[in-house]
Amino acid sequence: MNPTSDGRHGATASVLVINAGSSSVKYQLVDPVGGEAMASGIVEKIGSSEGSVTHKVAGGKTQRTVDVPDHGAALRVVLDLFSEQGPSLEDANVVAVGHRVVQGGSLFSGPVVIDDAVVEDIRGLIPLAPLHNPGHVRGIEVARALFPDVPHVAVFDTAFFQTLPEAAYTYAIDAEVAREHGVRRYGFHGTSHEYVSQEVARVLDRPLEDLNTIVLHLGNGASASAVRGGVAVETSMGLTPLEGLVMGTRSGDIDPAIVFHLHRNAGMSIDEIDDLLNKRSGILGLAGDNDFRTLHELVEAGHEGARLALDVYVHRLKKYIGSYLAVLGRVDVIAFTAGVGENDEIVRRLVMRGLTDLGIEIDEVVNDVRSPEARTISPEGTKVRVMIVPTNEELAIARQSLELVGQQG
Repeated sequence: MNPTSDGRHGATASVLVINAGSSSVKYQLVDPVGGEAMASGIVEKIGSSEGSVTHKVAGGKTQRTVDVPDHGAALRVVLDLFSEQGPSLEDANVVAVGHRVVQGGSLFSGPVVIDDAVVEDIRGLIPLAPLHNPGHVRGIEVARALFPDVPHVAVFDTAFFQTLPEAAYTYAIDAEVAREHGVRRYGFHGTSHEYVSQEVARVLDRPLEDLNTIVLHLGNGASASAVRGGVAVETSMGLTPLEGLVMGTRSGDIDPAIVFHLHRNAGMSIDEIDDLLNKRSGILGLAGDNDFRTLHELVEAGHEGARLALDVYVHRLKKYIGSYLAVLGRVDVIAFTAGVGENDEIVRRLVMRGLTDLGIEIDEVVNDVRSPEARTISPEGTKVRVMIVPTNEELAIARQSLELVGQQG
């Protein structure tokens, strides 16, 4: 059911979207029909007496230092700010609370209304996402207690990639070990990849099932996907978000034996190597800073590490684009999204350079123009259309939540 046709909830229906991490809670009050964020914010440093909260609403922003010993206190702070600063949650007609959950394993191929059994399933997936799912569970439990009269919906980062062919999600390791420990490619950023591939079809006014799209979600975390007719057939992230593209602080693809080498010869523990590959690698590890604005300034100043970091980043992207061209056989659109993808004209220009013989190029003048709108940056008549499509994961979660609640009602 299209959420715009949900007569039961009416045009004023809203969804409160919550993304609870280990030490933070991000939130957004969304009008799923109009697409507007009515309010948004973040509570940080949960577990501290000197936490912080930022609450944004039309016409103003409130920032405070707060005592947030746990997720319950954090969400109560959020409720207080809605009461004090607006908008009123009662007047907003909140019909669902949508929760972002990073890891849904093989259990969840779409959004689900949360009950006790779903919470236990998400808890059971903690070994696959020890940094993310514990915070999600705590956030869900507290939110269900604070909002007992509306349905809660879990939307999973991994769900969109449950359509991957077996050949794409299977790692070539001992099959019994893989089955016992859930080792396979899950993929992440799925809510963004799904939203962007659908937006491409909407903006171009073409049937989704007719389009083959490569989506490049380039933020501090980065991932690529190959989407055939709206169905994901390949993605770069794997068992965890560490695999794939070079990222802000993550290495992306490496020889797995590097782990053994560092353990045996550098005396590094598994936890130290985990920290190295997830938090001290990528652009940060090569250039000393993972902010792309600073990276480009360093390149201009002649910093060799920054130049190499940018070259490695672009090279990896080109490799994935080429492999996805082969997987799809025909590509209609390459869509850039997320912070770097939407805002960094230098990265887009470098990634697309040299691909003319594949029918891929950009209009550099159009590429350099900043705009919040989805748009085409390739010349008219090129074989592959190159686009910038802003992502909106909160809106996607809100719409999936409202649609599911409408179906359940």
